Amino acid sequence: MMLENSIHRFEVEKNRKPSDVNEVLDYIQKCYIYGELSIVEYKKLFSELDKLEAEKPQSYFFKVVPFDVVDLPS
Repeated sequence: MMLENSIHRFEVEKNRKPSDVNEVLDYIQKCYIYGELSIVEYKKLFSELDKLEAEKPQSYFFKVVPFDVVDLPS
């Protein structure tokens, strides 16, 4: 039920249907960051979307270089 409500809120806000579950995942993450969802609501929605195999694109993740590898000027 919560997922259907989130999809409806997405449609109202964006004036279109989400293209896939990944777009709904992005939307609920934005809602959580802006305080529109509690952590409990977010976890429930994330769990539902995870079952539907929603995921962030690989390009979303970036390579982290430790400071001891970076040559910093003194």
